[in-house]
Amino acid sequence: QVQVAESGGGLVQAGGSLRLSCAASGSIFRLNAVRWFRQAPGKSRELVASIATDGTTNYADSVKGRFTISKDSAKNTGYLQMNSLKPDDTAVYYCFGEGYYYSEDALTSFGSWGQGTQVTVSE
Repeated sequence: QVQVAESGGGLVQAGGSLRLSCAASGSIFRLNAVRWFRQAPGKSRELVASIATDGTTNYADSVKGRFTISKDSAKNTGYLQMNSLKPDDTAVYYCFGEGYYYSEDALTSFGSWGQGTQVTVSE
């Protein structure tokens, strides 16, 4: 009943920028919190950035000052603005969205993963 989908990945040169989107759809009441993860080939999935219900943000040290996470509650969409991209940022980026949706006239919490979007940064 709830789907979360990322978009905005692609190929960019080092120093460039991309903006990823994380859209929640279905009978969504509100997308409260968003977390962005990434997984590079041969590496484990790591948390990149998070934004809580109250808007508090946190970042991995490797992306501080370059990435900005945000959300638009009216659109039930989260974003990850990525600037000054480096080849080490190459990975599949996943979004995990949390919030509430309508289920049989009641509000039910959800936490859902998107399918991932590839980000490739060339030298």
